[in-house]
Amino acid sequence: MARTAARPVRRASAAILAGAVALTAAACSNPGGAAGSGGPRDSVVVGIAFEPETLSPLLGYGKDGNSKIFDGLLALDAGMKLRPALAAALPTVSPDGLTYTYKLRRGVTFSDGKPFTAKDVVFTYRTILDPRTNNPSRTELDALGDVRATADDTVVFTLKYPYAPFAERTVLAIAPEHVAGRQDVNTGSFTTRPVGTGPYLLTGWSRGEKLTFQANPRYWGGAPAVKKLTMAVVKDDDVRATRLRAGDLDAAILPPNLAAGFAHDKAKKTYTATTYDYRTVTLPTHNRVAGDPAVRRALDIAVDRQTMVDKILEGAGRPAYGPVPTDSPWFARGTERRHDLAGARKILDEAGWKPGPDGVRVRNGVRAAFPLWYLSGDRLRQDHALAYASDAKKAGIEITTQAGTWEVIEPRMKTDAVLAGGGSPGDPDFDQYLLLKSTLGGDGFNNMAWYDDKTVDRALEDGRRTADPAKRKAAYDTVQRRLVQNPGYTFLTHIDHLYVVDDRWETANGGLTTQVEPHDHGLGSGPWWNIEAWKPKNAPDRQPQSGGTSTG
Repeated sequence: MARTAARPVRRASAAILAGAVALTAAACSNPGGAAGSGGPRDSVVVGIAFEPETLSPLLGYGKDGNSKIFDGLLALDAGMKLRPALAAALPTVSPDGLTYTYKLRRGVTFSDGKPFTAKDVVFTYRTILDPRTNNPSRTELDALGDVRATADDTVVFTLKYPYAPFAERTVLAIAPEHVAGRQDVNTGSFTTRPVGTGPYLLTGWSRGEKLTFQANPRYWGGAPAVKKLTMAVVKDDDVRATRLRAGDLDAAILPPNLAAGFAHDKAKKTYTATTYDYRTVTLPTHNRVAGDPAVRRALDIAVDRQTMVDKILEGAGRPAYGPVPTDSPWFARGTERRHDLAGARKILDEAGWKPGPDGVRVRNGVRAAFPLWYLSGDRLRQDHALAYASDAKKAGIEITTQAGTWEVIEPRMKTDAVLAGGGSPGDPDFDQYLLLKSTLGGDGFNNMAWYDDKTVDRALEDGRRTADPAKRKAAYDTVQRRLVQNPGYTFLTHIDHLYVVDDRWETANGGLTTQVEPHDHGLGSGPWWNIEAWKPKNAPDRQPQSGGTSTG
């Protein structure tokens, strides 16, 4: 799993102390330069949990679209259907599915005033495919054989094999060749001082604190009514809720129990986004306990997923049995796992894991015990980790939960379990390939469990190398059914994202909306996914964007 696409999974006595600290911080420091809901009508301060590592599309930023600084050739509308963005229309596809031709929108400029042309598209894709570029998501473009400009306003992509979701890959943000092409792609200033075609310009980035943006007056879709946007980086859920309540933030993402605290606040609205965002426990192949097939199968049915949904998520989610949500048309019916503690104990007994004097099972002198890491400050990850450890203990497996930063966790991922997150809407290839492909074990945050199953490997390749819907469905059914027999992860829940927002804005179509969201939810997700279309309530309508109509 790439770090931005799959972070491992997310406290109450500390909440009081954290809240007191946050109130003090709110009184002394305002991330937006104006006090949240008390600020100007054209200014918005949003609280997010994570910040990107880079702002360069060449290194992975904006690969799923909606980056605010950049645009892709295509974009996704509120219903997750593709629509034209930098392209003037949806692509023309050859009968064999190997050639995609895009006509580009004319008159678009980058924020520095230089024109956008086909050469910028060619530069972006070729640079990402270059092995010297540190882009962890390069395999997502494995099908792409060549990209070339046949005119200033025409780009032709040639694929190595039919790849059904290729058009969805072209939401990827486009970088300017005249800027990014003149510096080191991995370390140059463009990674933190980007130039794009999007609705906003980055004006400042204080790592670990905030990113500030101003409306792009040259934006091809029309200058946004929200002139100043601040993304305040607040990693701790309790602190984020406290700062929202204090008026230091206008909006924030919150876990269900904290969002519930705003249910009766008439000045705020809560928005729910359905997602592909799952929480899972990695069971590293290189750990002699977590890597044992019997332990993995036992844990898969020892866990009480529904109770996690009911108690931790307060109903804002669903049990997860794999990366595909149960309400997706790609979900393989019959792969749901029952909660069966007796069955888990039987699996362990038959595999030779016998209860020791302290109740922890032992086999050949090895105790059935291993550590489970989760990200510090993340309430949902912590709560999932504690519940998982409690369920495992009932089966005789001792799991020690530990909190840490990514700097602490990442070096341990080969042998230690991690409460991880991931999920990408749309095509099943988007998430499953990076999560499960054996050759990606140890590749950063891809395949964190070092999962290795030849049947799964073959099915993943079959699924991405055909455009036949029936064959693709069969391939991904095979993957999901094999995960029942040979789990390398214990999938726990799919989580709905909850956002609390001051009720001061609307769009030309009425209220704010959300999209179906991926795991990575920050700058481009939430009700602010289309903040360029917001306007203060009771303000005159903006000029409509010329972005084209939604198309299936």
